[in-house]
Amino acid sequence: MVTLLIFLAAIALLVWGFVRARPYGKIGVFAWLQSVVLMLPWLLFFGLFTLGIYINLAGVLLLVVASAGTYIYLGRRLRVLGQDELAAQKLKEFMSPPASEAIAQEIAQGTATDTAELGSPVDRPEANAAAKTAPPESSDSPDTEAEPMIAPDDRVALEGIFGVDTFFRTETVPYDQGAIFKGNLRGEPEATIATLTTLADERLDQRFRLFLVADPQGKPAIVALPKTTDPKPLTPVQKGFAVVMAIATGLTCLEASGILMGFDLLSTPEKWPQALPFAAGVITILVAHEIGHWVMAQQNQVRLSWPFFLPTWDIGAFGALTRIESVLPNRSVLFDVAIAGPAVGGILSFALLIVGLLLSHPGSEFQLPVEFFQGSVLVGALAKIVLGDALANPLIDIHPLALVGWLGLVITALNLLPAGQLDGGRIVQSIYGRKTAGRATVITLIILAIASLANPLALYWAVLILFLQRNQERPATNELTEPDDARAALGLLALFLTLATLLPLTPSLAGRLGIG
Repeated sequence: MVTLLIFLAAIALLVWGFVRARPYGKIGVFAWLQSVVLMLPWLLFFGLFTLGIYINLAGVLLLVVASAGTYIYLGRRLRVLGQDELAAQKLKEFMSPPASEAIAQEIAQGTATDTAELGSPVDRPEANAAAKTAPPESSDSPDTEAEPMIAPDDRVALEGIFGVDTFFRTETVPYDQGAIFKGNLRGEPEATIATLTTLADERLDQRFRLFLVADPQGKPAIVALPKTTDPKPLTPVQKGFAVVMAIATGLTCLEASGILMGFDLLSTPEKWPQALPFAAGVITILVAHEIGHWVMAQQNQVRLSWPFFLPTWDIGAFGALTRIESVLPNRSVLFDVAIAGPAVGGILSFALLIVGLLLSHPGSEFQLPVEFFQGSVLVGALAKIVLGDALANPLIDIHPLALVGWLGLVITALNLLPAGQLDGGRIVQSIYGRKTAGRATVITLIILAIASLANPLALYWAVLILFLQRNQERPATNELTEPDDARAALGLLALFLTLATLLPLTPSLAGRLGIG
């Protein structure tokens, strides 16, 4: 029944999307079709799965490849249509000067910004409030005395970098030792911010960082902040704490491994050599995850902090928290760095799970109650495909590699939840923007709170997100240019696999599939 409701909800979502897309003409319909081609393979897979018909791994891969290819084709068509519309819009802007009284009045009615839109270049609510209340062109206003404002000479120098061929400035709003410049974008975002940054570095001795963002009304704006607000590297004390957390994670992985093997390592510490191989497998997945982040960050000249591993007795570790200590050039780089870790850790975990299932046979080292395989749609489906009728038995003989891969998938899926500065939150922020990422964080926390009624692990993870990871990443210097279609498709695939890993099979569906 629950699966049927989810299926109907997905259909209703597609219908609702079509209704919303129709007023936008061809562009809206093509965007809606992209959503359809991404959801259709999974609707087909789970629809047949609900009826007791499962598609083998080759069939699933074929559906995914066909879906991704169609998605990319539609994206190219969408870009062509969008470029035609953008050209017409730019022609209209040049025919009516942006400094006209009507446009100036419209811009003056907008607020400067807020923390949700500009992220947290400096996480200070009082500075944010000052920026909202400061009137335009008000460097001598008494209301600005509470916050250090940009020097008049710096402000004039920054205003001088703008031009009719890059960014036509119409208003300046002081903002926390810097300024927000409203106006109209006259060039491509990537080229424009590069040109303006070069001019700002020449005229202000590389003391300011420029960000091309969207204001609360969705219009382009340039935010200039002193480079003293850039992310700071870890202190020696913080690095020491990271080492302590890594050691603690190694110990909890050993303890979790011992529990899975049927003994409590705290009570029988002499058995640690028996738990070591299993724990080493989990730690290898954790390290592979972080190496994926590090390699991609090095390729994009991004500096990452040391990872802060998160120990837990239940599954050994939750993964690690890693800060981005560089200002990112665009949202595509944020996506690449965020997806690299889960991609490496997830592929390794998936491979270990498949190999472990293939090596499983009567007499394997581990015996698990069949109910364990009802705890994950993805793992249950793979186990059914590989083990077949063996899942009808109350106890399933399983190879240790399958358990290591399973735990790795769970850890990867938890880090791909679309919340805050988790890998999944960064992926959502890079593809859909800051507003959608903020809403996704709230929804994720609510779902985890509900799930905690049945699983205390969800409550623990929700608390960690709430206190440590709920904030979004800083905006990139070019926040307007979205990642390409291939990245968007890969991000949606990662989020889908996260749900497939964490969502359990309903008892009725598991029974129809012969799992239990």
